[in-house]
Amino acid sequence: MAVATAIAIYFLIWWIMLFAVLPWGVRAQGEEGAPGTDPGAPTVPRLRAKLIWTTIAAGVVWGICAVVYAKGLVTLDGLASLFGFPAQNR
Repeated sequence: MAVATAIAIYFLIWWIMLFAVLPWGVRAQGEEGAPGTDPGAPTVPRLRAKLIWTTIAAGVVWGICAVVYAKGLVTLDGLASLFGFPAQNR
């Protein structure tokens, strides 16, 4: 895998993981009873901790994907046959 490809894949995984991590531990202002604010807005967003957890989780997921790619555990022909498409002759 080329370095640029690895970085691009890591960025995509990181971005997706960010949206998975953002809701962790959120307490809404509506739960706290803060008047005059959006009830869904977080009281304390803790973005720095969430960015750190996103980076850790994305690193783990990327590492698993890199090992699967390097070992050849998943191939396009295997995925095609899994979904009922005929394998290509090469």
